[in-house]
Amino acid sequence: MQRQDLIQQLPAELQPLAQAVTTARLRRLLGVLDRRIGGLAVVVEAVHRRHNVSAILRSSEAFGLHEAHLVCNHFKPVKGAAKGAERWLDLSLHPDTPACVRALRARGFALYVCDLAEDAVTPEQVPVDRPVALLFGGELTGVSPEARELADGVVRLPMLGVTQSLNVSVAAGVILREVAARRASHGGAGALTATQRHAFCERFLRQEARRKKAWRHLVEG
Repeated sequence: MQRQDLIQQLPAELQPLAQAVTTARLRRLLGVLDRRIGGLAVVVEAVHRRHNVSAILRSSEAFGLHEAHLVCNHFKPVKGAAKGAERWLDLSLHPDTPACVRALRARGFALYVCDLAEDAVTPEQVPVDRPVALLFGGELTGVSPEARELADGVVRLPMLGVTQSLNVSVAAGVILREVAARRASHGGAGALTATQRHAFCERFLRQEARRKKAWRHLVEG
């Protein structure tokens, strides 16, 4: 596909920004958009564990999720753990878990919490025929009572060892990978709203512009 054809796939008002972006990077942008998963969100309650939360955000973005929700009023990612993933996610902050769940339900999301329960399903059994959010709690306390009460279901990882436990960021990575792949194959791949697509394109193009400016300063300086 020719360069101008790539540019024309972007929102009209962003096309001037794209003129300064290389053809390879435009292909990268459009390729990511085609694989970005709509209708799948990650929710994290225990935000005080910044390293774990940052690692969850990194896994989420790597597996194609587009949105993440944190139950907190402020969050600063750990750079080494997040690797800048928060820049590419639609990141929403909520004052409490019920407020977060209400916002997701208003958009048609079901909620599954990651917890130990007799009636828990495996990641392969989480329904993906409708938008779904996966909620993770803290290392020691797990998900909150409010989250358990509001959840449509529980998901857990079957474990075969003596230690029936995983670090929450590791568990999140394994669960998210499986559910993301299933949601993608169920029509979620590339299924972002026009607003989400526009915002992601703008973030990417502006980041490219900043990177190019920094490179020129380095070379010319």
